[in-house]
Amino acid sequence: MSASRTQGLALAFGTAVISGVSVFVNSYGVRVVHDATVYTTAKNLVAAVLLILVAAGSRTFARQRAVASRRVLTRRSWAGLVAVAVVGGSVPFVLFFNGLARASSTHAAFVHKTLVVWVALLAVPILGERLGLLHYTAIGLLLVGQAALGGGLSGFAFGTGELMILAATLLWAVEVIVVKRLVGAAPPDILAVARMGLGVLLLIGWVAVSGHWSALTGLSAEGWRWALLTGLFLAGYVATWYRALALAPAVDVTAVLVLAAAITAALDAIVKGTVVTPQAGVGIALLAAGAGLIMVARSRRTPVLAQ
Repeated sequence: MSASRTQGLALAFGTAVISGVSVFVNSYGVRVVHDATVYTTAKNLVAAVLLILVAAGSRTFARQRAVASRRVLTRRSWAGLVAVAVVGGSVPFVLFFNGLARASSTHAAFVHKTLVVWVALLAVPILGERLGLLHYTAIGLLLVGQAALGGGLSGFAFGTGELMILAATLLWAVEVIVVKRLVGAAPPDILAVARMGLGVLLLIGWVAVSGHWSALTGLSAEGWRWALLTGLFLAGYVATWYRALALAPAVDVTAVLVLAAAITAALDAIVKGTVVTPQAGVGIALLAAGAGLIMVARSRRTPVLAQ
């Protein structure tokens, strides 16, 4: 395994940790800000501002910007930046959090964690990533593990909420592919700023035309405190996630991200006193095994990537 892939997978694991903690914290934040669209916009605004402020004072970002300025961005590349904001930083957030308000959190988590399946289906023909038997086995373990962690998905059905979350997940899968195609022309930190900066402008526009503007401007101090906390996690998530995608294959980093479910379950058990059932324990073990297989698969076979 190359050093860049190793670093990319390490960053992906960091992203999984951030995601797992973020999901846990968001379970409290959404109870304070009852309007899902307003909550999403507020925390995304915080994340965008944080990423821009960090980028403004970052020498690494300055170097990336200088490199990007020397590259000729085609019309397709500029369209790609806008696409990242639409399919990554705005529309899916509205779909996901509105869907979460209508669906079981367990079912929502499972649907969202199918992201690795959709990324795999897109990455093979579009990015040229090659998957072997170990990859497919790993993806299967990750899905079964997530289902076991959710209690077997008893009573699962595709209602309006689940469909909205599926739509958001499909858009995020497209985002992964677009980012992988753009990292050659635009560095990951610039893409992260574009994703959240342009994305939040679209969200604010949607809030204004959909009748939620007064709820956003009248958000309580407690609501903004939760937005600040969850926005901080979101900024860290995007920054590490995009850097991981720049260094390692899309399927690999997306598979590692599924470990976030195990981290959220562990926090539920520690903080809320939730009992970890034997079935949930099996689920966590399967998630760990699936992530481990991804590491083994990539060390045994190096894919051909079409950048």
